[in-house]
Amino acid sequence: MGVGYTTIMYDPAEVLSEGLGDFSACRYGGVEIGLGKVEYIGVDSLQESLEEHGLDIYCVMAGWLNDEDDVDAAVDGAGIAAELGARFLGILPPPRGQVSDETFDEWLDRICEAAAEAGVTPVLHHHGAAHVEGPDEIEEWLERAPDNLELLFDTAHYYPYGDVVDGIHRFADDIAYVHLKDIDPTVDFQDHVDTLTAGKVQYDSLFVFLTSFVDLGEGVIDFEAVDQALDEIGYDGAITIEIENERDDRLVHAKRNVDHWIDATNA
Repeated sequence: MGVGYTTIMYDPAEVLSEGLGDFSACRYGGVEIGLGKVEYIGVDSLQESLEEHGLDIYCVMAGWLNDEDDVDAAVDGAGIAAELGARFLGILPPPRGQVSDETFDEWLDRICEAAAEAGVTPVLHHHGAAHVEGPDEIEEWLERAPDNLELLFDTAHYYPYGDVVDGIHRFADDIAYVHLKDIDPTVDFQDHVDTLTAGKVQYDSLFVFLTSFVDLGEGVIDFEAVDQALDEIGYDGAITIEIENERDDRLVHAKRNVDHWIDATNA
């Protein structure tokens, strides 16, 4: 299994100046990067820096699908991902309650067709406060979407809606790519989750949800059990550690997270 890290904590200009060097120093094997950052950096410059640091690129993550412009960007992103040699194009569903199922159907069709033509695998990122949140919705959209759409399974985004280990087994045949995140929910966390699931635009609930993500080992997810479950389903693909809320001492957090995962996998 290759273990990578995301560039979420780094501004676009910092990806080359700091981020990739940090990941290489921590002995990650690869990286996931947002489409907007790829476009800012440029494919050639990014490729050169990845080669310099001995890193693969696992996934190019398209932005939130808010409107037709975002869909067009994701369609174009399939070719960019292919040019970089990334296996996956990540798809973030629209925010909760903002578009109809029919519109999302159409958007997925266009993106998945572009991904097929480019030779990359589109992966659906289930996500809190999005059009696809919990297990039943994940199953529904994988069934109704084009056949080449597979699942990006995210431990922390699955946790509010079901047992993470059970989820790995439930979607064993669909998981093509994995995000590892931990989560430290507040006492009233479920109330905020329910508010977001109802499609209510409550920024305090969104804030509580997103700021609950923490370094591996600092929250409630058992990563030894996650590793065992992935082994039981025969998963041997790429895994990316994704930490969103640590803007200071980023190298320290990158090292802390990979160390925790190594400890979990060797337990």
